[in-house]
Amino acid sequence: MNEESKIEEKKREEKYLNASTRQLIWWRFKKHKLALMGLYIIGVMYFCAAFCEFLSPYHKDTRHSDCVYAPSTKIRVIDHKDRFRRPFVEAIEPDIDLESQQLCYKPVQGSCCPIRFLVRGDKYLFWGLWETDLHLFGVEPPGRIFLFGTDRMGRDMFSRCLYGSRVSLSIGMLGVFLSLFLGLVLGGISGYVGGWIDGLIQRTIEIIRCFPSIPLWMGLSAAMPPHWPALKVYFAITIILSLVGWTDLARMVRGKLIALREEEFVLAARFAGAGHARIIFRHLLPSFTSHIIVAITLAIPSMILAETALSFLGIGLRPPVTSLGVLLKEAQNVTTIALYPWLLIPVLFVIVAVLAFNCAGDGLRDAVDPYSR
Repeated sequence: MNEESKIEEKKREEKYLNASTRQLIWWRFKKHKLALMGLYIIGVMYFCAAFCEFLSPYHKDTRHSDCVYAPSTKIRVIDHKDRFRRPFVEAIEPDIDLESQQLCYKPVQGSCCPIRFLVRGDKYLFWGLWETDLHLFGVEPPGRIFLFGTDRMGRDMFSRCLYGSRVSLSIGMLGVFLSLFLGLVLGGISGYVGGWIDGLIQRTIEIIRCFPSIPLWMGLSAAMPPHWPALKVYFAITIILSLVGWTDLARMVRGKLIALREEEFVLAARFAGAGHARIIFRHLLPSFTSHIIVAITLAIPSMILAETALSFLGIGLRPPVTSLGVLLKEAQNVTTIALYPWLLIPVLFVIVAVLAFNCAGDGLRDAVDPYSR
């Protein structure tokens, strides 16, 4: 080993020894390629959900009455004269398949509608703040672009999937943060104080966990008045999911606090006159923050699946709210799925989101565990 290699090796050792805990966790996390890919996918999905109005070619409620159950639009670069052109779509018109007697769509010969970017289209309120009609892409009339086809009302499934992702993903985040609050507070009190308070909180957790999930959700959801507006239903579903999902985190926090409450730094804080709340939230909980982050990362997919299941069964979010579960309700009929399989595309969004969160959470768990390889 030459002198330059020794110098580089020494610099790497000094950088490693002087690195903070966050830097060490990030370096170990980057080695987990699948987790890193999951993190990128999560970022892309939340970006698309945040800017769904701009990214969607149409508003989620825009109906194309002459394109009911239209399949995915084919994007072409070669026209009918075998010439290369910029990406375009052909205008379609409804027709009847003489063999199956089913509704179908055939392209209008000679129609070439170029795909353009930053076009004007349906008006929308961007983040509910200001009105605009700018969309990322679109086509010139009479052409229309349906990347995922349309539903029974002629609404663009691609646009509705983006709008639905915003609701489902935000419910996962809000529900987990409410569960985090309940889990940290009740689990911290249970693990630090102990005694009859610990027994009361643990018996409450056991009672909640004894109920089957679906009947419990059905009962709580049935308590919501049917005339409630969509915003109230949204927050009610989030609260319901949080009231059911905080128990695992509370038990994890309790176990950690029982193991740490007799440590020397806790006794020193106690002898210095620190109160119980300060010891719990300033000394004990920060000592295993990384484990809490991992628990949150792994809990978000459960929230997303719970919302999807509730809405699919008709006891969660209801139209006009658009979520992935509400979109999947259109695919409850086997005959509909056989004829129009693109109605199952929202399932792919759920699967990708859950897998991405699980991969990222698994990599984060390995990164914060000093004994993992």
